[in-house]
Amino acid sequence: MHTNVGSLDRLVRFVFGLALLVLPFIPGITVFTNPVAFWAALVVGLVLVVTALVRFCPLYSLFGLTTCKVTH
Repeated sequence: MHTNVGSLDRLVRFVFGLALLVLPFIPGITVFTNPVAFWAALVVGLVLVVTALVRFCPLYSLFGLTTCKVTH
């Protein structure tokens, strides 16, 4: 497994993923009262946080993309 997520990409993924994991639990945000939106936000948020932590994105690999300056 080669690293294909660069530093800025990693930061954006982590912050956005963390927001998607927290926002559904804040009362008053009506979009997350829909169970599909609630679970979709949690799943997407979890995927973003995990890919940020391991610095590997399977979709990037599938399409041959990388945001790293140095490839390993």
